[in-house]
Amino acid sequence: MEEPQIHESAQGPRVTPAPSRTAQTPRPVPGPRPAAVPLPGRPGPTPVAASRAGGAAPRPAAPPAQRAPQAAPGSVPAAPAAPSVSAAVPQIQLIPASAEGALDAAEEAVDLLLDTGRAPGDILVLTTGDPHPWAAHELSFGEAAYWALHDAGDDVFYADAAQAQRAGGRPVVVFAANGGAVDTVAGFLPVVLTRAAALLIVCGDPQQINTVLGAGV
Repeated sequence: MEEPQIHESAQGPRVTPAPSRTAQTPRPVPGPRPAAVPLPGRPGPTPVAASRAGGAAPRPAAPPAQRAPQAAPGSVPAAPAAPSVSAAVPQIQLIPASAEGALDAAEEAVDLLLDTGRAPGDILVLTTGDPHPWAAHELSFGEAAYWALHDAGDDVFYADAAQAQRAGGRPVVVFAANGGAVDTVAGFLPVVLTRAAALLIVCGDPQQINTVLGAGV
């Protein structure tokens, strides 16, 4: 009898070695991510979000708002200092005129003021000599009715310069030196100046007026 032949295939399954692979560098294990850096103009992550992102420390809380120091009990708080404002000085205009023509010059000044948009109630006319015809007419109804027109303040008012202190101030005062002694006219001007809030128009002798108000008026 022939002996059975043993083939190589009978030696159990042959394992084909896998092709060799190049060893790769092991990847680092992902660790906790750093907290995101906030962009300009955008708020950073909230403390809760930062802790979820990898345990980053929460942002420090904002400092408490500064409070104004309180006054001690019983003390009076100091009032804020008011800005220093110099007293307003009206502009002065001089219209050369004689005593006889001062009232006419004052009337022309009033007409010009009204034509340029000045309200009638803004104008006060004071005379040193004969009263203005309007004042003489209104005074015929009594002083109470006359001064009631002044208090209404809705029209041009004419008065004697001697009553300048009784008359209230108005934005524009027209002063007509139409008579009276030189010293009397000079005594009226300082009071008349206080009645004009914005503009004082003086109708009279320039030399006489400049002596009182100063050169260059």
